[in-house]
Amino acid sequence: MMTLINRLGLWLSCLAFAAVAEAATVRYYELPRGARPHDVAPDPKPGGAVWYTAQGQGALGRLDPMNGKVEQIRLGEGSSPHGVIVGPDGAPWVTDSGLNAIVRVDPATREVKRWPLPDTAYANLNTATFDRSGRLWFTGQAGFHGRLDPTTGKVEMWKSPRGSGPYGIATTPSGEVYYASLAGSHIARIDLASGEATPIDPPTPNQGARRVWSDSTGRLWVSEWHSGNVSRYDPAARTWKAWKLPGTSPRTYSVWVDERDKVWLTDFTANAIVRFDPETETFESFPSSARSASVRQMAGRSGEAWGAESGADRLVVVSY
Repeated sequence: MMTLINRLGLWLSCLAFAAVAEAATVRYYELPRGARPHDVAPDPKPGGAVWYTAQGQGALGRLDPMNGKVEQIRLGEGSSPHGVIVGPDGAPWVTDSGLNAIVRVDPATREVKRWPLPDTAYANLNTATFDRSGRLWFTGQAGFHGRLDPTTGKVEMWKSPRGSGPYGIATTPSGEVYYASLAGSHIARIDLASGEATPIDPPTPNQGARRVWSDSTGRLWVSEWHSGNVSRYDPAARTWKAWKLPGTSPRTYSVWVDERDKVWLTDFTANAIVRFDPETETFESFPSSARSASVRQMAGRSGEAWGAESGADRLVVVSY
């Protein structure tokens, strides 16, 4: 029988969880019509600029969240930017599938610099991450992963094991780099010296591992597009655990882990951003105010989870 103290503790815990849930607010920022924002990258500084890839207009966008002002920088003829991250230099770095190049935009001058991939390979570039040595690692859905050393300008590429599919990519706190293969339904650890990748299979077959992110302990969180799961891989224990998103036939697109190790996801079926608490194993949903918002990627900074609504030409932020 539950004691009065235990009941009081449970009641207080519920109140605390409710307070956190009620504290979250959602805000939208309109972008130019036809921008089709794909990925988003907020500057880590509070109130700093938020960068996004305007895939429909071949541009990198910059939002000032303080006043809502939007600016778009053209990246070049034929540009079709996919991913964007803020590098250790404070600049936005873009993986541009149309240009088949890595692109850097100077945040002060707006100067555009490009590093084309080797002429022999069209990678269908997707996303990128920096390792602890300042090298940029990237994925290409055509079956490639590679790296750029910004200090020398050298670009190297490797054919990924199991062929096409490399998509999301992330660096752990200890400096290891992993990517997720959508078509290959696995994640892979990259040897940073040799560039070789070793596949790691989730327990759910044909799950469609799309994006990957690390929490503060180095555990990897994976958004599974086909299964509708979010799964977690512990490299130290070599163990997996998976949770199905709520609702009917969820389609888990992206994953991002915040500074409290809460896991943020997007569900195309529910047309919502979803927050998962690994401690309580509970989900909280933030449905979009627009139909078919199609949030393709999430990223954030302390207290803010940002998403790119490709179907609504908006950016969305959940402040918590």
